[in-house]
Amino acid sequence: MTAHLSRRTLLGIAGAGAGAYLLSACGSDEPSTPDGPQTINWWHIQNTEPMLPVWAAIAKEYETAHPNVKVVIQPLENEAFKAKLTTATQAGSPPDLFQSWGGGVLKQQVDAGLVKDITADVQPWIGSLLPASVQPFTIDGKIYGVPFDVGMVGFWYNKDLFVKAGVTATPTTWAELLTTVSTIKGKGIVPMALAGKEKWPGHFYWAYLAMRIGGLGALQQAAKDNNFDTPDFIAAGQRLKELVDLQPFQKGFLGAEYGSPDGQAATMGNGGAALELMGQWAPSVQASSSTSKKGLGDKLGYFAFPAVDGGKGTVAEAFGGGNGFVVGKDAPASTTDFLKVLLDAANQRKSAATGAVLPTVKDAADAIKDPNSKVVAASLASATGFQLFLDQAYPPAVGQQVNDSVAELIAGSKTPEQIVKDITKVAKSQ
Repeated sequence: MTAHLSRRTLLGIAGAGAGAYLLSACGSDEPSTPDGPQTINWWHIQNTEPMLPVWAAIAKEYETAHPNVKVVIQPLENEAFKAKLTTATQAGSPPDLFQSWGGGVLKQQVDAGLVKDITADVQPWIGSLLPASVQPFTIDGKIYGVPFDVGMVGFWYNKDLFVKAGVTATPTTWAELLTTVSTIKGKGIVPMALAGKEKWPGHFYWAYLAMRIGGLGALQQAAKDNNFDTPDFIAAGQRLKELVDLQPFQKGFLGAEYGSPDGQAATMGNGGAALELMGQWAPSVQASSSTSKKGLGDKLGYFAFPAVDGGKGTVAEAFGGGNGFVVGKDAPASTTDFLKVLLDAANQRKSAATGAVLPTVKDAADAIKDPNSKVVAASLASATGFQLFLDQAYPPAVGQQVNDSVAELIAGSKTPEQIVKDITKVAKSQ
């Protein structure tokens, strides 16, 4: 899905899977690794600094410790990876270990018998990971992949502009957020930055509102029934329309990209807006897109997406995603052992130290350096539930329709009632 190109290629951070359930705790002995020669074909998209050399070094160390195993790495750019993987899976020959964001695509791979159920193999150590991070890779109670990175979406705000507007506290309810936006706009400051052209940033608002109004159960039920034409999803659109009617976004937002010099991240990084709703990669992209190449620094703050009065969801439920690896159906026995090594605390610390990864292993959180990243990690660690980006969680065609429909709502060309019918129509056709 090209909508996620900015997220993945800029930071190697992106979607994972949804509506999945936490693993069942069936104990198992660790599998034995045969002594014969084995080759692990490993495809990933960390094809640049800082993660490219980190993965290479870990693979080399594993080969040294296991002389019978060779790890052949194929680093690929995101879109090239997706094209190459599609060709391989259609031919029924997936690589042994490959990048995954879980969700709808992983479920299709599971249904096609292309990936291995690794539940028993990972049982001795999966408990060391954040439970929320494992959900996207759990399909029908079975684990098919392991995440090495996880994050969440929230509001990033410019502390100086809040002070300038006289806003003394971050909003904790949707009503308070609307008041905050009105107050900021009344002071002649642009309240929010949005990349309207790329669509995926807009879907964050509708998805979070649906979560806060209907709870995680509403999103899981919609996936099960292929039906979004329900009061909770309509209400999410109505609440979003309340925000859109305040005209909170920067001038020209409908044509704005995310990471371009005049896009959403740059608008924030250059102090041109007070708020953006974005994932854990936001500070880095704000900095790299800004004129100074430094972004807001300690002027940048973060708060969770607020509650909606009367809603079934809570602020402790997180929306986001991360990167992981799944094991191909014909992978050699050593593949899950190598996966265990990739995810041990020492290697997760190395990954976290680069700043490009928010580790999934709980004991590696001490390697996170950035203060805002620490806040995100702490929020995730205490999350009571987790929902993947909807354009990753659902089948690809449904995810694309969610993005398209929310963009139409924000542009004012479709109503809350119309978009849920459009999304449902595509969902039922799958």
